[in-house]
Amino acid sequence: MKMNKIIMLLGLAGFIVMADNWVVSPILPAIAQNLNIDIARAGLLITAYMIPFGFFQIVFGPLADRFGKKQIITFSIVMFTIATGLCALGSSLSNLSIFRALTGVFAASVMPISLAMIGDIFPMKERQGAIGTFMGVSFLGQGLSMAIGGTIAYFLNWRGVFGLYAVFALIPTFLLIKSYKNLPSEKHPDSKIFAPYLKLLGTSRSLFTYIVVLLEGLFVVGSFSYAGAYISKTYGFNYFYIGLIMTAFGIMTVIGGRLSGKIAQKIGARKILSIGLALAALADIVIYFFGGMLWLLVIGVALLGLGFIFTHSTLLTRATEFAQKARGAAMSLVAFCFMGGGGVGTAIGGRLITATSLDNLFLIYGIALVGTLILSFVLIRDHMVEQNELKEEIGNL
Repeated sequence: MKMNKIIMLLGLAGFIVMADNWVVSPILPAIAQNLNIDIARAGLLITAYMIPFGFFQIVFGPLADRFGKKQIITFSIVMFTIATGLCALGSSLSNLSIFRALTGVFAASVMPISLAMIGDIFPMKERQGAIGTFMGVSFLGQGLSMAIGGTIAYFLNWRGVFGLYAVFALIPTFLLIKSYKNLPSEKHPDSKIFAPYLKLLGTSRSLFTYIVVLLEGLFVVGSFSYAGAYISKTYGFNYFYIGLIMTAFGIMTVIGGRLSGKIAQKIGARKILSIGLALAALADIVIYFFGGMLWLLVIGVALLGLGFIFTHSTLLTRATEFAQKARGAAMSLVAFCFMGGGGVGTAIGGRLITATSLDNLFLIYGIALVGTLILSFVLIRDHMVEQNELKEEIGNL
């Protein structure tokens, strides 16, 4: 099977999963009204999804190393599709929360295992471009999710959102099953489940990368999480128009993902990492100072997407080299740090908004991203300088 087709197949699965990540937010009021509960209680549906989604990131990676990546990701996408369909049948907060939790469990496998598989099949020279393309297509799903969910809910209802998402998920499910025999898969039956994490965190160079990933999640995802609320507060747009503006983030992740590998080859991974963090910081500052002008707001959202993909594709590419026999674990730890950081950043952002204002959040996080840029420049060294040292420290993990 051609490698570009594998990227698009994995990207399609990632698109569905990342779109599902955010789909509840725009339809939460409709769910609350239909189930006759208040918004605060309905918010448990987001928690029910995010907790297993975060935890199982670190479970599926080692399982994929031991039993095979294509085996785990194919099983997971089948179960994800079933769980998403069950959400359309939810009749109470309790059973809907259970179905969302199951969706989160199996959604957790797709991103880290896909990235580990890309690390297996692409040589280092081509890897960042492949990762960038995959991440761009995947996060386009996140960027479009509010518009998609809001539109479906407007014309049908909240159950229709989950029902149609399950139908959409059938596409990558069918393609993965059809292509199963042609997908590459490495197995390491002697791989231990949690031992690789201790070694990865015990090595300074990999530890420093995970720290930067954590900070990236804190401030980039923390900013993105409240961009929709900022647009609603500033302009009073409905979810459809908010989704269209947020699509600028997704579009730039696709474009930036295609460019990141080529740019990294020309100027080096360390420089494109710095550019990515600088663009993300600039995006927050543009939103803070000029968000009241619609065209500049769109530019700010787009810059956030571009800065994110430059930063994240670089860090992901680094992580693929940390442990060849435990690449699933290495990528799961990246996903865990990123999503965990995003969750913490969103929670802290809520407190900052309460204590100050929604506008100030973007200024504070923009300054924090400048700090992350400086820290990354100190901690992250050039790739070629590190490779021999990494091999000596991690060995054949």
